[in-house]
Amino acid sequence: MVGGVPEVGTIDFHFIGRDSYSNSFYFVSMLATAEGPTSTPTTVLGKLFALLIDFVSVGAVVFALVFLFGPFFAKMFHAEEKGIKKMGEDRKRYSQALALV
Repeated sequence: MVGGVPEVGTIDFHFIGRDSYSNSFYFVSMLATAEGPTSTPTTVLGKLFALLIDFVSVGAVVFALVFLFGPFFAKMFHAEEKGIKKMGEDRKRYSQALALV
């Protein structure tokens, strides 16, 4: 999905905005990276399509990042959770040992 958004956006902006392929690709890449394009489409259809491409491309990037890095953060979270449980058990044993003295 991430790979398809720039191609579809470039082709559609080429026909909607009557712009060159290189300018259309530049416009879509600026939308996708949330940099903001240097110009805006002149037609209502072009503006609506820019809005759609913006939401889809940013959503696709966020989805890809979560898909790639989600397992890493889940492992890190579970390891931290185990460490916290172990600290609680150690504290409990330490307080029991002090109570015996």
